[in-house]
Amino acid sequence: MALLELKNLHVALEDGTEIVKGVDLAVDTNEVHAIMGPNGSGKSTLAYAIAGHPAYQVTEGQILLDGEDITEAGADERSQKGLFLAFQYPQAIPGVTVTNFLRTAINAVRKARAGGVDDPIPVKDFRTGLFAEMDRLKVSRELASRYLNDGFSGGEKKRVEILQMAMLRPRIAVLDETDSGLDIDALQVVAGGVKHLVGPEMGALVITHYQRILNYITPDRVHVFVDGQIVKSGGPELAHELEKSGYAQWEKEKVNV
Repeated sequence: MALLELKNLHVALEDGTEIVKGVDLAVDTNEVHAIMGPNGSGKSTLAYAIAGHPAYQVTEGQILLDGEDITEAGADERSQKGLFLAFQYPQAIPGVTVTNFLRTAINAVRKARAGGVDDPIPVKDFRTGLFAEMDRLKVSRELASRYLNDGFSGGEKKRVEILQMAMLRPRIAVLDETDSGLDIDALQVVAGGVKHLVGPEMGALVITHYQRILNYITPDRVHVFVDGQIVKSGGPELAHELEKSGYAQWEKEKVNV
């Protein structure tokens, strides 16, 4: 039994348009899986469906986390159980500082995992852990007192996403094109943060259409995603093949099926 399992997953928009068309996937702890596909293939829809976004309806199949069916669970419940989504375009939340956001999120997870018992993290422990992770991820401490993502550069937003992941310590992390818009320095920091966290307690699903981030995070498995389906799976070498040949051959094969 893998940590995250998708079984014949079909996902549609609210108007009934089917986007994800039967995906089977298993990601375990200490593993990085990469989903690579062209724009418009349904990669982000898959990510949002896994996270429980209400605009995306699972019409068939199952999502299992640690063997538990979470297909009908809300986004908050999935997060409390250890599922994390890093967005392609993190949203600003004016009026909520990075510090308050993280401490509230950590306390919500602690309370859920303690069976509803209110067990907030001590302020000293939180600040010590926060500043240690900020320094490791090269996130300016000045950002801790600023409103979340409000006026942040693209690189700052993505680093703070990885900071959230480092503080929340999820079981499974889904990264939706986290490499989008990053310069080399920020990309290396983000990739380093993911590699540091993946291990016996966590697995990761990296969604991208470029091979670039996979130069820094070597995936255990690569899956080619075209028209809402996985059409090919293989080892890290598959990412290099895609970088050379592109997606045209897979799209053509899909049309001819």
